[in-house]
Amino acid sequence: MALAFVTFVTVFVSISIFGALVLNRRKTARRLSRVTAPPADAILLRTIARPAGYRLEKLLKPFHRVLPRSPEDVSAIQKRLGRAGYREKSYVNIFYSSRLLLPAALCALCTITGVYEYAPFFVYAVAAGLGFLAPDYWLTNRTAARQRELRLGLPEALDLIVICVEAGLSMDKATMRTSEELQLSQPAIADELHLVYLEQRAGCSRTDAWKHLAERTGVDTIRSLTSILIQADKFGTSIGKTLRNFSETLRVQRRQQVEEQAAKTTVKLVFPLVLLIFPSLLLVTIGPSMIVMYEGFKQFLS
Repeated sequence: MALAFVTFVTVFVSISIFGALVLNRRKTARRLSRVTAPPADAILLRTIARPAGYRLEKLLKPFHRVLPRSPEDVSAIQKRLGRAGYREKSYVNIFYSSRLLLPAALCALCTITGVYEYAPFFVYAVAAGLGFLAPDYWLTNRTAARQRELRLGLPEALDLIVICVEAGLSMDKATMRTSEELQLSQPAIADELHLVYLEQRAGCSRTDAWKHLAERTGVDTIRSLTSILIQADKFGTSIGKTLRNFSETLRVQRRQQVEEQAAKTTVKLVFPLVLLIFPSLLLVTIGPSMIVMYEGFKQFLS
């Protein structure tokens, strides 16, 4: 009995020591990998230096300057592309190239399929118009989708910022930490917050960096957040309490919007009920009696 107890204690202590050594080794390797790995700023700067659309821009280079463009038009398109998440200059050239290539591709498709034989002028005009307007339509939808992602991810980002601020971090470090934690769950808001942190590191003030965020995204809630942060910084109020109250306000507004959409469903169901379901029910209920009445009147008249 004593021998079994000593054996059990020896095996238990050996396993514990082995596990502690393995865990300590893993922690050491993880810390060394963090030190030797390139920082996120370097990765971002490398991505900006050689953007994803660089090769596509070189491929479409002959078509960049075909369509006339003014500096005001280029600035407006670049602003719209930035709100959609495409900030590199190469995407502006790709956008203008698509305005030329898509109409040509649709016209070629009409020629290959033989659709132009019905009405050549009308078919080619419609194909060219749709091809020219398709990039603007896609960019509008992409911008709306990104703005919706920013609205949905903002309360979660504010909660993390509040936790970091209450834990003792500054507002700048809390913004950086939040952008790192939300890379997987909310990449859109994480990207924007990381840009805010980089602007502050480059020498821009906190007020200007958040104002740039509001102008860059075009989201009304982010504009309100920027105004609140500027007022809190100006009057010296607690940033943690301010952000917590604003986050709760956003959640209440989202709940109210969902309740409003749920209340609208009864009104929206009137049109399919009247136009689709009610005629079918009327035909099923009154149809047999109408047939019987028609046959009765037919026999009476005959």
